[in-house]
Amino acid sequence: MDLFEKIRTLPTGPGCYLYKNAEGEIIYVGKAKNLRSRVRSYFLKANQLSNRKTGSLMREAVDIEYITVANEREALALENNLIKQRKPRFNILLRDDKTYPYIKLTMGDKHPKVFVTRKLRKDGGAYFGPYFPGNLAHRLVDVIHRSFLIPSCKVDLNRYHPRACLQYYIKRCLGPCVEGFVSPEDYRQAINDVQLFLQGKTDELEKQLTLRMEQAAEAMQFELAARLRDQLVTVSQSLDRQRMASTGDEDADVFGFHFEKDMLAVNLFHMRGGKMVDRRDMFWEDLTDLAFDVSASDEAEISETLEPSPGSSAPEVEADDAISDQHSVLSTPEEPAAFSPAAFFSALLKQLYLDQGYVPRSIYVPVDFPDRQLLADELRERSGHKIEIAAPQRGDKRSLVDLVCQNAKQSYDQRFRVLQPSIQNMQEALQEALTLAEPPERIECFDISHIQGAETVASMVVWEKGGMKKADYRKFQVKTVSGVDDFASMREIIHRRYKRLQDDKKPMPSLILIDGGLGQLHAAAAALEEIGLTTQPLASIAKREEIIYVHGQEDDPVVLDRRSPVLHVIQKIRDESHRFAVTYHRKRRQMRDLTSELDEIPGVGAITRQRLLEHFGSVRALKQAAEKNSDALLAVVNKATAAKIQKFFNGEAEIGKNEDLVQIATKS
Repeated sequence: MDLFEKIRTLPTGPGCYLYKNAEGEIIYVGKAKNLRSRVRSYFLKANQLSNRKTGSLMREAVDIEYITVANEREALALENNLIKQRKPRFNILLRDDKTYPYIKLTMGDKHPKVFVTRKLRKDGGAYFGPYFPGNLAHRLVDVIHRSFLIPSCKVDLNRYHPRACLQYYIKRCLGPCVEGFVSPEDYRQAINDVQLFLQGKTDELEKQLTLRMEQAAEAMQFELAARLRDQLVTVSQSLDRQRMASTGDEDADVFGFHFEKDMLAVNLFHMRGGKMVDRRDMFWEDLTDLAFDVSASDEAEISETLEPSPGSSAPEVEADDAISDQHSVLSTPEEPAAFSPAAFFSALLKQLYLDQGYVPRSIYVPVDFPDRQLLADELRERSGHKIEIAAPQRGDKRSLVDLVCQNAKQSYDQRFRVLQPSIQNMQEALQEALTLAEPPERIECFDISHIQGAETVASMVVWEKGGMKKADYRKFQVKTVSGVDDFASMREIIHRRYKRLQDDKKPMPSLILIDGGLGQLHAAAAALEEIGLTTQPLASIAKREEIIYVHGQEDDPVVLDRRSPVLHVIQKIRDESHRFAVTYHRKRRQMRDLTSELDEIPGVGAITRQRLLEHFGSVRALKQAAEKNSDALLAVVNKATAAKIQKFFNGEAEIGKNEDLVQIATKS
């Protein structure tokens, strides 16, 4: 059954439709209150001429599938899920991967841990958040480590281990990994305190801490009493910071946008308690091939640029000739397609909020769109409280939307017109993209280089405060690994480097970056764990795919836009590490190939040979210096060694002359 025949069989109820290309790939997903009427509207020549995106879609589509649902709200949710799963090329996709963090307690574990995450899963854990701004969650987890001594390490706490890590000995962990360090009852009490702390139940927590502190003092357990006292101070000081996002009437998300030259910048301001607590920037490029779709409701006559136009009457599908005539499309539209803010925000808000655990009571957008009330009703049912989605036209709320639009224009200029962001902005962008606790001041990057396991070396380059710091570059020879084993080589180098820093009591870098994929990342993580550095930020960037894996979040890799300044910085660091490693490897290989002739010089050892090659650059240059009886050798070796070298090369020259004389005599 071809595409036109399928149109006749479409039901008239609500559902979702999926256009496919010749390869069977889903290229567009849409929803409709009336599937047959909606799909027929795509074949209107007027719709295809008025917007080149719809024309491009229909030229490529060769098949259509549909899924019926009970009502339009179910179609709304199904459309959102299908778009996120299939990522059709002609749909609006939320390419910005920023999600605000939550704090998770792994309540299903024998000894629960606490850490920051950006994904909500039904795994039995307790989630708190989201937190605005993003680094607030990291600050709170740090407070929990210092005051409540609950760990967030990667160690399996469902079983006991022979020894504790460094965090226990610096009093940042209760040590549940070692049997006897903390009783299950005391650890469970600490977890309950953390839950009350994160839930904002400070009054109840303060009462419990005060009572336990007094009991500990009466029992002369003064160290425990002092720790409980410090926890009380922490609770009182963090009262304003530790609460989850408020659900008061003044909570709102405000949108603004700026569109120019097929590029779009969107700003989202998060208002909590009447104050702006954070902002979010989103960008789209090359919007030419995106088809904007909205519900085909009769009353939705908001924008004339919606594609296909809901107000246009659809042709009746009766005869094949009529369909073919309606389906004909001009190859070049008379006018370029206009950007439809209404259709765009209709698609964007679904992807942003339908899967979110927390939705503010008010959402303000710069333009109205047909699905606004339908989406608000769906969000209200999911969240359990009233949701208002409004497009204010005047007053204070409209002024706020205009302010966000002005900021969106600034974001547009910075993203698409300014080539190099400031160092501070770059550090903050790196922190946000890689979910670091602090903006990175120093990044150390490692790479391995060899040829079939021979002369395996490693390089370390340093990025510090916006630039490469060549004075801190380091070269390593792999000593304990033979053959081709990049993972073991990386493990050795990371262990040597940071064991040395640890022994010398020098500060660790903000981030360790590995040139490689998951294998190299896990090898480096194992080396750090061996020396007790379980909380050191660690990431890797895979070649070709340019995917960034952050240790501890391997299932959720960071995929940045190819034009992202953050990706460019990471690529620059990675490429410099690769260049430095390859250069050192070539030098080692050249020295290996050239030292064979120098091995025959009596009294000249390996170190002297290496110094001679580094100084003269080649055996040929060394030979020329020796044959000329030059004092150049004395710059590297003493007189006795210089004499031996001269004697060796001069003797070799005499042998060459005698061989020539023998050949001449033989010929004559």
